[in-house]
Amino acid sequence: MNSGKTNPGRSLRGIIGLHLHKVRGRLLMGGLCMAGFTLTELIAPWPLKIIFDHILLDRQIPTGLRWLTPLLEQGRSTAIIAISASIMVIAIFRGLFAYSQSFITARIGLEMVYRLRVELFAHLQQLSLSFHARARTGELLSRVVSDTAALKDIFAESALNFAAHSMTVIGMMIIMLTIDWQMALIVLATLPVLCWSLFTVYRRIKASAREQREREGAIAARIYDVLSSLQIVRAFSRERIEQERFEREGASTLAEGIRTARMEAAATRAVEMISAGGLCAVVLFGSLRVVRGQLLPGEVLIFTAYLTSLYKPLRTLARISSQYSKALASAERIATILRLEPEDADNPHGLEVTHLDGEIVFENVSFSYDPPVGAPLALENISFHIRPGERIALVGASGAGKSTIANLMLGFYRSQAGRILIDGREIGQYQRQSLRRQIGVVLQESLLVGASIRENIAYGKLDATQSEIEEAARDAAAHDFITETLNGYETIVGERGSSLSGGQRQRICLARALIKRPSLLILDEPTSAIDAESTLLIQKSLDRHQKGKTMIVISHQFTGIEKFDRILVLRAGRIVEVGSHHELLEKGGYYHDLFLSEEKGG
Repeated sequence: MNSGKTNPGRSLRGIIGLHLHKVRGRLLMGGLCMAGFTLTELIAPWPLKIIFDHILLDRQIPTGLRWLTPLLEQGRSTAIIAISASIMVIAIFRGLFAYSQSFITARIGLEMVYRLRVELFAHLQQLSLSFHARARTGELLSRVVSDTAALKDIFAESALNFAAHSMTVIGMMIIMLTIDWQMALIVLATLPVLCWSLFTVYRRIKASAREQREREGAIAARIYDVLSSLQIVRAFSRERIEQERFEREGASTLAEGIRTARMEAAATRAVEMISAGGLCAVVLFGSLRVVRGQLLPGEVLIFTAYLTSLYKPLRTLARISSQYSKALASAERIATILRLEPEDADNPHGLEVTHLDGEIVFENVSFSYDPPVGAPLALENISFHIRPGERIALVGASGAGKSTIANLMLGFYRSQAGRILIDGREIGQYQRQSLRRQIGVVLQESLLVGASIRENIAYGKLDATQSEIEEAARDAAAHDFITETLNGYETIVGERGSSLSGGQRQRICLARALIKRPSLLILDEPTSAIDAESTLLIQKSLDRHQKGKTMIVISHQFTGIEKFDRILVLRAGRIVEVGSHHELLEKGGYYHDLFLSEEKGG
């Protein structure tokens, strides 16, 4: 599996596009609220103009406002009261439109974050184990949590806000040009300078935000690495070393964050300075034109109100640009993960497995965890035949390839050469999940989920009854210590089972494998952390429940190994000897040396 290939399936753009398509009705409603907000923003200063110019100064009302004539004819006091009240009415409607738009778009954004996290989590589960062996878990967590959150506003709320503020700016410019084109030109003269400053800063913020996101991911990875191996850190008194490493990484992130904040502040201050200059010019030239009788005071009031309101959306656009820069950096990080090709898809037309006889054949199988040509092989030209019901032991030194054989049987990886057959069919002809349901497995590392002991055992069979859970626990010699815990089977284990001893975790993992009464059982060092008495109980239980079923045990220990039908001896990725315990000892070969080494070590 080459996890560096791109995934032509679900892309970030496709996920977002599909979500926005599903909520298009709410987007339309948000757009209408946006239009309503823009309209109320444009008409907000007009009541003041009407009061100052056409009621207090008694100037002739323009053609566009002739519909107010009946109100003005009712007397100045009545007109002032009515038009003053309209200021509050406009504010109420503007608030309602703004609230509705904000709520609708915030909900769309939150739902999008949820959908992105679900899709990203599902995609990460589908990526090959080779990818996860190289990836840093903390950085992946940062992408699932922080990067998706950064996209919450930008594709819905910020997009509509951008449209609303753009429409507001355009509408104000049209009205100002209609009122007095010379004054409008004064306002327009400031826009090129403003846009240049904003877009220059935007490009710098984009690069800085991308760098900051990468460093935040590295910090998350550092935190996860240290906390997940805290016992080692303390055992070797390396707390200060890890603290210094964290401070170095945090300092670089801090410096980049300060740089981004400085550029954001510069963009905001630039808008304020330019807006102050424009307002000064408008007040100066507008007042002079009023003195000359070329403008009405209310029209100058509209220009100043529009100018103040004009720069407000421009400042918001600068802020949105900054948010967009950060979101774009996060989007690129998410897209990088989504572009990775997932593990080979399960064969939808494959054979669904309901029972296995347990025949396993490896034909000239070669495998490398790092597929490029020239990479070291974990297995090289491996061939063997396990008959149904046989009990097979895989032995050899660490790194000989024992666990790799189990991983290939489970379909965790694909071999680069040769064939693997189960019950006479190539492993790829089966539906992978149905095949795995028929295989009980205890992995080399005793991993538990952060849930109750009952839930951990039932992980092997989700519909298991309490009696089945307890029976599996007894078979794994776990029932006694479970009942002695504070809450029995409802006791919550720590993350990865850290609140239990190694032997206790191992027995729960064994119970999890046994509860589904598998057709084929693969045990990778199943009793390495268990005392001799518990080991004997487990062996008797396996003899009873797995009688007539194929069982493969990977082991460094030789206790009870004489009971196995055959032993496959591996060395440096090759099978060097095959036979029963007594046959291999009589040969006096590599197995004989391993056995004597353990006897001396024991």
